Amino acid sequence: MSSTLAASRGTHAGGAAQAGLRRGSSVLPVLPWSGSVLKQPKQQQPQQRRTAAAALSGRRQRRAVRAVAAPLAPEVSASEHTVELHAAVEAVRLASRLCQAVQVELKTGEKVEKEDESPVTVADYGAQALVAWSLQHAFPGQPLSMVAEEDAIDLRTAEGAVMLARITALVNEALAVEHPQVAPLTPGEVADLVDSGSSQGGGQGRHWVLDPIDGTRGFVGMRQYAVCLGLLQEGEVVLGVLGCPNLPQYAITADDCDEGQAARSFSDEAVGTMFAASKGQGAYAGPVFGGMPRQRIFCNDILAPGEARYMESFEARHSNHGLAMQIADEIGVELPSLRLDSQAKYGALSRGDASIFMRFPDASYREKIWDHCAGVAIIEEAGAVISDALGNPLDFSQGRFFPDLNGGIVAATPSMHRAIMAAIRKIRGLPPREQQAEQ
Repeated sequence: MSSTLAASRGTHAGGAAQAGLRRGSSVLPVLPWSGSVLKQPKQQQPQQRRTAAAALSGRRQRRAVRAVAAPLAPEVSASEHTVELHAAVEAVRLASRLCQAVQVELKTGEKVEKEDESPVTVADYGAQALVAWSLQHAFPGQPLSMVAEEDAIDLRTAEGAVMLARITALVNEALAVEHPQVAPLTPGEVADLVDSGSSQGGGQGRHWVLDPIDGTRGFVGMRQYAVCLGLLQEGEVVLGVLGCPNLPQYAITADDCDEGQAARSFSDEAVGTMFAASKGQGAYAGPVFGGMPRQRIFCNDILAPGEARYMESFEARHSNHGLAMQIADEIGVELPSLRLDSQAKYGALSRGDASIFMRFPDASYREKIWDHCAGVAIIEEAGAVISDALGNPLDFSQGRFFPDLNGGIVAATPSMHRAIMAAIRKIRGLPPREQQAEQ
């Protein structure tokens, strides 16, 4: 067993039993939290307000966050997807353990470049293999249809043999922690597990949807990332789990979005969050290395636009930051954006850290269903709304890619979502949605 994996196991022991987290001299409930309420002078222009707010320290912003009490459920309520939800949480936890260990040990020689130029690490492959193994272990004898990001084509070549050996070692180290009775896997078995993510999905049957490491640039940059696993049934999202090893269990600030988060996850029991939701049963959060997430969470729809915060991708190449700021100005948002990687944004929105997430990629980019499936389940069960840029629901029934999304994706609390849809139509010179419907 690697020393890093063993250390991470000890650090988080007993974390699931905590109903609150001690930070300094205060004891705070874990989740959810409202957004910040820092207001800037009204006479300032939007960009001046953002500059002034950004100058405030993370410490001051954190003091301004108000805890919102929520019931502590003994466990996720029983539903037709209870077994699948438990299996998904276990699979994501297992993969998160490997990812956490690899992130702090990541070496330049252990990453390659894919055709789409996003960095891929050995953890990407290892996490996918572990999720596939865990689901097969949970449902023996059942065929596994999994729509996932990676395949083992490069790993099966002579040039990929060294990387495959490294992945196999990491997979076996993680299994030794969580499943010590399991015999070590061979490189061939690990490659087969990676390739089990080749399903095309679609609107019929049941398909698991996996992004083994969402936010790979954040992963390599020691920022935020997430292991994301969702389940489609007849083309509809019925559950989702997000493992966010670097995301604090308290409301995030800009300080939690930058580099250096990986090291904190080993020393701070309040860092590392798991989100889980199944259709009609609510959204929950808890420590990533605890048991089932038990804290019921809700989005925060009581903030005025001037008190709301919006989120966007850390990388400017992933979304049009200028358009997002224009929309924020139009609806009266005054606080600067939070920029962080991965579907961790969906988790933050679902517990009230922010009110809005806007994503406007280049027109040539095709959105993949694994980049949103798990997060959609969680934010919808937390009371938020997600759609394409013109208010249409996301369609997961068309295979591995979404059909046209009219320029982007918007997730927000109900009131903020309505305001954003109106702002987008105004900026694009389109008639209000009600007027268009009458025509």
